[in-house]
Amino acid sequence: MKKELMDILACPVCKGDLELRVDEEKGEEVVTGSLYCAHCDYSYPIADTIPNLLPPEQQS
Repeated sequence: MKKELMDILACPVCKGDLELRVDEEKGEEVVTGSLYCAHCDYSYPIADTIPNLLPPEQQS
């Protein structure tokens, strides 16, 4: 996931701001990590550069 996407991404549930938490990155791209919504207290995973922004009840 490109870090510049943080300017346009929002929580899919409450539309609030997301906090980027990086585990692994290459240059300006996040390979693994998560996007955390403090309002919902939920983390959306980033795996292989792809953020999974499905609402919690739709993630498996």
